[in-house]
Amino acid sequence: MIISTVKIRFYAPWVHSLKEKRMIVKSICAKVQNKFNVSIAEVDEQDTHQTIVLGIACVAGDMALANRIIDKVLNFIEQSTEAIVTNIVREII
Repeated sequence: MIISTVKIRFYAPWVHSLKEKRMIVKSICAKVQNKFNVSIAEVDEQDTHQTIVLGIACVAGDMALANRIIDKVLNFIEQSTEAIVTNIVREII
């Protein structure tokens, strides 16, 4: 069993309130959960308006499958939002 995690940090310069940020985060999380079989949540910077940090995890039978799933999720997120990806940290356990 392989557990793959990724922490992705976005910068959204047009966000001016936590309410706006929550709408973006909820939208991204709902889209990802509907399309892929992964866990996703906001994991850091909850009180910062323009910074979004999402944590994503998946479980797979082998490393290649885990990497493909995470790659597809990252591509989907990058295409689904106008926020700028500033950092991606991947781990495989």
